[in-house]
Amino acid sequence: MRKKTVAANWKMNMGVKSAQSLLRELIPLVKDSFVEIIICAPYLTIPTVVELTKGTGIKTGAENMYFHDKGAYTGEISPGMLKEAGVSHVILGHSERRKYFDETNEIINKKILKALEYDLVPMACCGESLEIRGDGLAKQYIHRQVMEMLQGVPKEDVEKCIFSYEPIWAIGTGIGATKEQAEEGCMEIRRCIAGMYGDETADNCTILYGGSVNPSNADSIFAIKAIDGGLLGTASLSLDFATVVKKREQIG
Repeated sequence: MRKKTVAANWKMNMGVKSAQSLLRELIPLVKDSFVEIIICAPYLTIPTVVELTKGTGIKTGAENMYFHDKGAYTGEISPGMLKEAGVSHVILGHSERRKYFDETNEIINKKILKALEYDLVPMACCGESLEIRGDGLAKQYIHRQVMEMLQGVPKEDVEKCIFSYEPIWAIGTGIGATKEQAEEGCMEIRRCIAGMYGDETADNCTILYGGSVNPSNADSIFAIKAIDGGLLGTASLSLDFATVVKKREQIG
């Protein structure tokens, strides 16, 4: 079901003490929002987020997971562990996972299928590099990513997923995409889903934009009908996150 959503991706930031400090200020500002709010935290900080957000409606997400239930996979975290810890959402396929840890669409596809098996909401990310955009191949690249990530995912499960368009060149750079570029990327995701599963399914999918979303550009991004919300990195590490949530509220 399509929802107005603002999600935080803390990345490799926010230990227990810093998370406690931020959340104690943040929660009173956003806990009564009609916007779906998801805090995706490092593994060791997840219990803190779960505990402090109890009774608020704010959801807890993980930043990654492995595609096996259990086993000899040193350093990995299983979907069952996340579920037991109180996690409801998990970011999969973030460009930093692709870039630094060589994750492919095939690997991300396995993770999406496994997350759905455990009733975790996959937050599936895709987006192109500056070189690919410069070559005029952004749409084709996004289309291929979505198709390969969703291989074997049943129609009834696609609407459970959240998708995020994250142009690699705009992540953590402070250089956000233009309104037209953000709209183009999100619309391409929806077009691909429509081609695979039909217009109705595509229309019901929540699609976010991620890439240096902050209080100064949130108004223009959220005014685009094709964009349901944002996946925030840097802006999620401060009370700027609350400001962005309020802007999502105001636009409706």
